[in-house]
Amino acid sequence: MSLLLLDTTFLIDADRGDGQLDDLIDDDDDVAIAAITVAELTVGVRIATARHRASRQAYVDEIVETITILPYDEVVAVRHAALLVAVRRAGRPSGAHELIIAATASATGRTVVSADRGAFADLPGVVAIDHRSS
Repeated sequence: MSLLLLDTTFLIDADRGDGQLDDLIDDDDDVAIAAITVAELTVGVRIATARHRASRQAYVDEIVETITILPYDEVVAVRHAALLVAVRRAGRPSGAHELIIAATASATGRTVVSADRGAFADLPGVVAIDHRSS
């Protein structure tokens, strides 16, 4: 069993029907998402055209109902601060949401599953896999 944290890029690929996704997650894996991922997916709903909005909302609703959502709590906040310091000292720009996802994964002992492993590369204490190259 693996502890996995699915990021938004993974979930978007899953919504688009990427058949390789089932090969990555075993039935006994414990999957979760960071709370910030709900925000990112909801933005996708709200900026969608009227034609796609209902299906996107249904997808987000399904995710929220079936996948554990990990909160941005004090433990994650402290880990987030450590990651912010690390990227600033390294002079490496990093997206705010990616750092929150990374902090959530690190604080909970999970591996980030992403289509953008580079966003998580070289972050101390963060393990990430790129599902597209798996």
